[in-house]
Amino acid sequence: MNIKLETSTELASSTKLNIKQSTNTNRIILGIDPGTIIMGYGVIEIINNSPKLISVGHIEINKFNDHYLKLKYIFEKTISLIDQYIPDELAIEAPFYGNNVQSMLKLGRAQGAAIAAALTREMQITEYAPRKIKLSITGTGTASKEQVAIMLSKILNMDKLPSKLDATDGLAVALCHFYQTKVTGGKSAVKSWKDFINKNPDKLL
Repeated sequence: MNIKLETSTELASSTKLNIKQSTNTNRIILGIDPGTIIMGYGVIEIINNSPKLISVGHIEINKFNDHYLKLKYIFEKTISLIDQYIPDELAIEAPFYGNNVQSMLKLGRAQGAAIAAALTREMQITEYAPRKIKLSITGTGTASKEQVAIMLSKILNMDKLPSKLDATDGLAVALCHFYQTKVTGGKSAVKSWKDFINKNPDKLL
């Protein structure tokens, strides 16, 4: 299986912003896990309502000491990913609300830079909370990054996992978005991998 693993050193539960809508079941979803040190991303293609892994990787941002240069770099690299894979939709992880206000502020700015890049390409954007993403992939909102990565490897038939879990976090956002928006033959959209199996028992081997 030809899967692109990439590393670049140079280069609410959900909130939706509708800009350009996909009109059929064949679409490309870009998922991003924003950060000011590493930004993870994953790209999946939906063909006949089935997800196929196109690319997964991470972009290292910690070579910049200036926070504003980091935001510029995030914007530019997100534009580069969009122009390379031509996704129809962006799914992005929402900032985690913790006790460190400064960290939250920086993470929110990083997310905003990626969203701004997608807006310049008139993409549909949906934001998902970390717990929602974990729940969609593993069936539990308290799953570890490792558990999410292992589940992704099984669902998408990945030969090997990326070196950074930030990459699989980005991929998880994309797959979460697929589950939240998937509609099959008039059935309601599935909300998780477990829900997908329950509604499609014929898919089990």
